[in-house]
Amino acid sequence: MEIAWYILAFIVFPGFLFTSTVGLLSSWVDRKVTARVQWRVGPPLLQPFYDFVKLLGKETLVPASGARGLFLAAPIFGLAAVTLVSTILWLANLAGVSFVGDLIVVVYLLVVPSLAIMIGGMASGNPLASTGASREMKLILSYELPFLICLATVILKSNLSISLVAIAGKHVFDSISGVLAGVVALLCIQAKLGFTPFDVAEAETEIMSGPYIEYSGVSLGVFKLTQAMMLFTLPVFLITVFLGGIHLVGWGILWAILKYAAILVLIIVIKNTNPRIRIDQAVKFFWFYLTPIAIAAFVLAVLGRTFKIPWL
Repeated sequence: MEIAWYILAFIVFPGFLFTSTVGLLSSWVDRKVTARVQWRVGPPLLQPFYDFVKLLGKETLVPASGARGLFLAAPIFGLAAVTLVSTILWLANLAGVSFVGDLIVVVYLLVVPSLAIMIGGMASGNPLASTGASREMKLILSYELPFLICLATVILKSNLSISLVAIAGKHVFDSISGVLAGVVALLCIQAKLGFTPFDVAEAETEIMSGPYIEYSGVSLGVFKLTQAMMLFTLPVFLITVFLGGIHLVGWGILWAILKYAAILVLIIVIKNTNPRIRIDQAVKFFWFYLTPIAIAAFVLAVLGRTFKIPWL
């Protein structure tokens, strides 16, 4: 019976159906706000759903020079990973369901969608796709270091707990180290989403969508759906880790919506106010600018814990 309940949670709520629906709505918000910034009307509310269904009806073509198995499996890996992350996060927030080390599992699973893009691009056999996959790999190596240091700061401020339930009970954003770590983590999330200015792997005007260039039909639809689900799941992850979690009781519902909307707006604003940077600039930005800030946040958290100074 318990296994059936977890399967239902994975497929319906808070898993695939719930996350994909809200994710597509979030992508509509992204497209609508972007359009208004550019003095356009923007798409109707259900346009992301229409686009996804349309892709499901298209033929899926596999390049003759590609590795068919990896090419078709890569999108599924990314979709399964983000669905599992969303399920774990929401069960921790709403039902208090957790296990030791679930934060580490979530961090690992959040890398899988990027790895899926990289593997799919390399499996296509297209040189432009391989170029995009190579950039994606360099981008992963760039932002994961400061991202992990930020999470180490959160773990330290949560009494060395690596349980999402315990971490969600702490509000680390009320300290200097928490704010610094949160800002760095937000910029790392921007790169995980593949949004401007870190869309160097896709770069539609430069390498014609990079890893996605050979994808079509259902496979491309799955990739687009995964990205939409990430747009919903990653802000929820930030809320869980940095902003005291989600509590859908009374005014907690409004507070949860406001926190999610604030993070989503910040992501969209960054996307629409910055030009794409080169991959070497991205690496330099994460390693030589964000990493020292993340280290400073961790050092402040250590000092705050050692000398009992909560605002550090």
